[in-house]
Amino acid sequence: MHDKRLVIVIGHYGSGKTEFSVNYAVKLKEHYDNVSIADLDIVNPYFRSREKREFFEKIGIKVYDSSIRNTAVDIPALPAEMTGVIMNQNEKSVIDVGGDPVGARVLARYAEQIKNVEYDMFYVINGNRPETRTAEDTVKLLRLIEQTSGLKVTGLINNTHLLKDTTVEDVEFGHELTKKVSWETDIPIRYEAALKETALKITNKEILEKIFPINLYMREDWMS
Repeated sequence: MHDKRLVIVIGHYGSGKTEFSVNYAVKLKEHYDNVSIADLDIVNPYFRSREKREFFEKIGIKVYDSSIRNTAVDIPALPAEMTGVIMNQNEKSVIDVGGDPVGARVLARYAEQIKNVEYDMFYVINGNRPETRTAEDTVKLLRLIEQTSGLKVTGLINNTHLLKDTTVEDVEFGHELTKKVSWETDIPIRYEAALKETALKITNKEILEKIFPINLYMREDWMS
């Protein structure tokens, strides 16, 4: 994994950006000793990276989140250690951010600090969400997030899914959509995310070159 030390993950509500963030951090831990994940998502109160604190700590990933650990309510408090997460050159860090403009405004508070380090900002796209079913709408949201946050998207993630009902066709549809977005923005596709069982069925060579198999860490088995 040759991405920058600091990776910011954004995406529209329902894009699966938190799921990608979690899987990405777990993958980083396979290659690096010092890995952290920070929860800056104040938009979605239900599925946050901090809910898996025990899981992360068990495998040695540091978690930074609100100082009030109540996972049942939405608390728009920011991690006090965020500056350290951004500046610590000895730690691979993932920041999970609410990608709607509200979430991007939170990220804007740290924009000047982030600009002083090498970073990647990945934009997660789920082509099955009504707000990002077309390249035009997806690009419009991407630019709005950039404008609001003061930071540039450096990579696109195709994460087109219907949770456990995701098919190969869903992933392929998302691939074509993400390709159009890439052409229009000149931002490269970095990963093609798909549930492991779906990823095994994919034959499209373009997708396979950047395939990123994921687990559903943020959903319990009964939440299909």
